[in-house]
Amino acid sequence: MDRTHTLDRWLYHGSHPNWIARRLNGAWARLAAVGVGPARLVTLEVAGRRTGKAVSFPVVIVDFEGERYLVSMLGEGTNWVRNVRAADGRAVLRRGHREAIRLDEVAPGQRAPILRRYLDCAPGARAHIPVVPGAPVAEFERIAPRYPVFRVSPRGAA
Repeated sequence: MDRTHTLDRWLYHGSHPNWIARRLNGAWARLAAVGVGPARLVTLEVAGRRTGKAVSFPVVIVDFEGERYLVSMLGEGTNWVRNVRAADGRAVLRRGHREAIRLDEVAPGQRAPILRRYLDCAPGARAHIPVVPGAPVAEFERIAPRYPVFRVSPRGAA
């Protein structure tokens, strides 16, 4: 398991994907968009904050207390988080079909149980979030401000 985490950290050194990770993400995004791969793997499309062109990348969707969420395993500085914020939360999820969505950022004080659930659903994120799966929620509260979480709603929903 430690070897896998070392590889995951290398692929995303400095909280940004290296060229290999970018290629793998592109392939996973295309596969998830057509419905191939794990059911939780989806493609998120959002307008680039500089170009306005649609940018696609794979993400793991997490269910928690009847809601769906997206979590940034690499923290605040990721491009997809910046793009979502610049697009005022307007995005599209793809997994066999297109779903226009709105992403609303969850306050840091409410993120901990969602982050805990995320580690259960996204084993690849374990190398990037410094809490062990199944740890008490208090452990996640400590790191929650560093990891953006977004609630997924149908576009137009309040």
